[in-house]
Amino acid sequence: MTSLDLPGFTADQAEDGFVRVRGARENNLRNVSVDVPRDAIVAFTGVSGSGKSSLAFGTIYAEAQRRFFESVAPYARRLIQQGHNPKVEQITGLPPAVALQQRRGTATSRSTAGTVTTLSNSLRMLFSRAGSYPAGAPPLDSDAFSPNTAAGACPECHGLGTAHTVTEASLVPDPSLSIRDGAIAAWPGAWQGKNLRDILAHLGYDVDTPWRELPKKDRDWILFTEEQPVVEVTPQRDRVAKPYKGRFWSARSYVMHTLLDSKSPAMREKVLRFMETGPCPRCGGTGLRPEALAVTFAGHTIAGLNAVPMTELAEIIRPTTLLATAGTASRKQSSESNEVAVAITRDLLQRISVLLDLGLGYLALGRATPTLSPGEMQRLRIATQLRSGLFGVIYVLDEPSAGLHPADAEPLLAVLDRLKSSGNSVFVVEHNMDVVRRADWLVDVGPRAGEDGGQVLYSGPVEGLDAVAGSVTRPFLFPNGSAGSMDDGGAARGAPRKPSGWLDLRGINRHNLRNLDVAFPLGVLTAVTGVSGSGKSTLVSKVLADVAGTSGQAGDDNLEPGDEPGADRDEEGVGSVGRVSGLERIDRTVKVDQKPIGRTPRSNLATYTGLFDAVRKEFAATGAARSRGFGPGRFSFNVAGGRCETCQGEGFVAVELLFLPGSYGPCPECNGSRYNPETLEVTYQGRTIADVLGMTVNAAAGFLVGVPAAARSLQTLQEVGLGYLRLGQPATELSGGEAQRIKLATELQRARRGHTLYLLDEPTTGLHPADVELLMAQLNRLVDAGNTVIVVEHAMDVVASADWVMDLGPSGGDAGGKLVAAGHPAAVARSANSRTAPYLAAALRDRKAGDGTVAGNALAPDRAEA
Repeated sequence: MTSLDLPGFTADQAEDGFVRVRGARENNLRNVSVDVPRDAIVAFTGVSGSGKSSLAFGTIYAEAQRRFFESVAPYARRLIQQGHNPKVEQITGLPPAVALQQRRGTATSRSTAGTVTTLSNSLRMLFSRAGSYPAGAPPLDSDAFSPNTAAGACPECHGLGTAHTVTEASLVPDPSLSIRDGAIAAWPGAWQGKNLRDILAHLGYDVDTPWRELPKKDRDWILFTEEQPVVEVTPQRDRVAKPYKGRFWSARSYVMHTLLDSKSPAMREKVLRFMETGPCPRCGGTGLRPEALAVTFAGHTIAGLNAVPMTELAEIIRPTTLLATAGTASRKQSSESNEVAVAITRDLLQRISVLLDLGLGYLALGRATPTLSPGEMQRLRIATQLRSGLFGVIYVLDEPSAGLHPADAEPLLAVLDRLKSSGNSVFVVEHNMDVVRRADWLVDVGPRAGEDGGQVLYSGPVEGLDAVAGSVTRPFLFPNGSAGSMDDGGAARGAPRKPSGWLDLRGINRHNLRNLDVAFPLGVLTAVTGVSGSGKSTLVSKVLADVAGTSGQAGDDNLEPGDEPGADRDEEGVGSVGRVSGLERIDRTVKVDQKPIGRTPRSNLATYTGLFDAVRKEFAATGAARSRGFGPGRFSFNVAGGRCETCQGEGFVAVELLFLPGSYGPCPECNGSRYNPETLEVTYQGRTIADVLGMTVNAAAGFLVGVPAAARSLQTLQEVGLGYLRLGQPATELSGGEAQRIKLATELQRARRGHTLYLLDEPTTGLHPADVELLMAQLNRLVDAGNTVIVVEHAMDVVASADWVMDLGPSGGDAGGKLVAAGHPAAVARSANSRTAPYLAAALRDRKAGDGTVAGNALAPDRAEA
């Protein structure tokens, strides 16, 4: 069936209203040709790795971007970071495009919700032009109200709001000791420490009296002086050493000098123990200069308005906008009520209202983007686009519903409709079947992933997919139709597991969690639910991870050089919990998140899982390798010796094209193999080491069946649905969902230990429902082996198959942080106060149970429901 034959679209519309793609070959796309309507919401579906993102982003959006850059002057083009030229024969009917992709917040706390939405710019202008200044104070430019500019940043903390300082308590942990006995713990040991003590004695200071008994003036000078007097020292209690000239360093000077100048990581790590980190004492943690904090609007400083939720911010500035309806004579003659104030606050309120409609009212403008989920980041960018007023644009969105509670997805769908009604096209790569059902058009890519995908199985109205038997998406989109019922991958059970014990946390105080008491059942699968901002990620990924003493990310045994085990651990510590019991039942805690498995293309699936070590050993054991004296290191592309030195083992080189986008090409020396000719002369069963890296997991599983260590890794990778990935596929090319499943597979291949606590934050993000089945099967394997799995989750099918559910809320931000309901899914679904309950109840009704019923609560009755 062609697009011209599809119901609801006339020939004229097909002629003028379609984007036509011909011969797309990006990544795994197999010479794809497809017609996609404009002025519609189009959903691209398919399993992870099927090629849907390659079609939507890698082809359609990339070509739109390329055409835009062609209109830019050649010289200016060189200053812009350009994308690649897509591999496609022709695309017609393509308007300008805007991409909103899933990505985590930037790695700097200087980026905030306010800077992402540019609302901070308007707020700074409001204070600059309409703020109430102290008497006699000169007006300030808007830059003076930003901690990210030289004009506004606090000189003490440089705008970060956090200061690293030393105090008497940190430098002298035991004041009962004398200086000679080591009271100043921050000073170096051995001869250097003795030198400083001898200098003090020659300067006339008492080094034998307990520290606390020394005059405060003397203590302050010894610890904090910037002076560095040089004296002639005659070593005490040493008749051999000769007098020498010695320079004195205060304890603070020594610590700061070591941090700035020492080349020894161990030395820097040592002195860091004597520093205290906290809000900057000069700016109170605001990051701003005093003159900016002296200006107010509606009785609030700009730091205060940046800290309140946007719902509260809207109420604070709303009275000023109402002045627009009053006559000029009746207005108060003040800077806060002049026409400038009215204009700026009206614009601010309109832009904030879009964020409120998207369910983000609980966020503050000063909220750092690294603390935001990908779903929150994407909604912030969508809100910015809604206010841009663009017409005739294609918006290409990457899973806009990712990270959203079903209640939060409703306003998102309304926003997508608004984008379409404004004269734009909305192309969404989506796994949420509720969102797909609301689309006007569906492009299903598959049938499977990798080499088994890359084909357009269907392009047309959503209901037409029900007739495509080869679609993996079909049974999930029409669970009760002719396609049959959805199978939950074995997650459905007649009765929930019974807990082997409980982990009790009492008096939790962190972010919006206020004096919260919770109890996690051990030995079962628990789902923590709640609307965005309700506190579930704080509870699991921060509080619980800290309390249980996270031993690191899954796969920490394969860290890259320079990485630290558990480097993502939150440093606020476990002081946010009053009392904990049940920890003795947990031997180990592991976080399995969606962060990349490596930061460079040198990290890949084979190196991360450790299977490449076994492969290199096999190559080194061959007769050809032994005769040449090649060890396992010879077959690593990360070190000199066996790798190609032209490309340094990367397999490609950058190609500069002056007035065209820079590109990459295979290394002319090794033709992309990464190795030098001598290394490639060694083969294992007729294949070179480069051939093995080019194999998919499925192909390698058969080839390396005789290598037990590699075979075990490959089997677990297949079990989590990653058989389509190449062993040498760079980490930078992997999605968050693929990275998380690689970490899970790495953990599954370990020896079974039991009594491990696994923490996963939204593990189904970025996964097709078919991939979710595979994931849930593996999580259930972990639980059946005697472990505990706790997931933060929005997918109601996953929640319905859990043994225990904990629902936080009832809303986000300050209106959340409470335990609304806890118990078996059926019990939580009956809760009258839970916003999750109606969606969970619907999932339980649709879920296929073995006997057609849902088991009751089998856990301890006193824990059943909050």
